[in-house]
Amino acid sequence: MKLVVVSAGLSVPSSTRLLADRLTAATVRHAGPDAGVDVQVVELPDLATDIANHMVTGFPAARLAAALDAVAAADGLIAVTPVFSGSYSGLFKSFFDVIDKDSLTGKPVLVGATGGTARHSLVTEHALRPLFSYLRALVLPTAVYAASEDWGDEGLEGRIERAGAELARFMGAGAEASVSAAVPDTDTTAAIAPRSLKGAITSVDAFQVVPFEQQLAALRQV
Repeated sequence: MKLVVVSAGLSVPSSTRLLADRLTAATVRHAGPDAGVDVQVVELPDLATDIANHMVTGFPAARLAAALDAVAAADGLIAVTPVFSGSYSGLFKSFFDVIDKDSLTGKPVLVGATGGTARHSLVTEHALRPLFSYLRALVLPTAVYAASEDWGDEGLEGRIERAGAELARFMGAGAEASVSAAVPDTDTTAAIAPRSLKGAITSVDAFQVVPFEQQLAALRQV
């Protein structure tokens, strides 16, 4: 499984990169050693000039093209930004402005943000979640915000662990769905649906996928 981490932190050392690293470690830990998670980190400050040029010319430089391709090919994405003026940074937004509109469709995304005060804690909900929902990504339920006073707090560690576990489950579900899709079967829906949901839902037996055609036929019989 391939995990790509996008960090928009500007300072060195960066609390944004630190949060990204801790989310990555939690995800890899929950995925387990047998998952073979391959991690690639994209540091956006290194690509700032390339991103600006791409927005003007429409042509990505080689480094930026490689980063965009990595995000598109990932099984899961961690995206972390510092808070600027109550929202994500311009550099963070610019990177996702130049990405192909279909690159994130159905991809599990764990979002995180860092800031100097807890007053910005809802940035993950009013800025990051709508951005990735617009890109048709699967934004995970747990988003992680870390204010300056949160570092070393057990509450932050608990949120990181919960978010990492969610991303590991959804990445595993996606990988199993890909394998299932490659297996010939006379009933494709029956073959793929249970495997694709196994990692994300506690009880598969309690969740039944009914194809749209069947639902429509049932309504017509009423």
